[in-house]
Amino acid sequence: MDRPALDDALADREAVLRAFVRPDGSLSAIPTRIRKRLVVLNEMAQAFEVGETYDETQVNSSLRAWHDDVAALRRYLVEEGFLERRDGRYWRAGGTIGT
Repeated sequence: MDRPALDDALADREAVLRAFVRPDGSLSAIPTRIRKRLVVLNEMAQAFEVGETYDETQVNSSLRAWHDDVAALRRYLVEEGFLERRDGRYWRAGGTIGT
């Protein structure tokens, strides 16, 4: 199955965020459908500044505000191209800017 384009996924942004993000900003669940997960991952990617690098502890700290399964979130962010990783460092590689 091909990955949907981020722009296509973002067409449903508000509905997806209402369905998965609690009022406190945490996730009620990690979306299983890729189209919805891309919307959520794009929101998470906003916490990482373009041009900055982060160690795993910093990434985990940021992701923990969303959900306790930081390993899954980190993996999804890398697999879907929102973050890149090399030598224990992470940096922003994709997603929208300033949504």
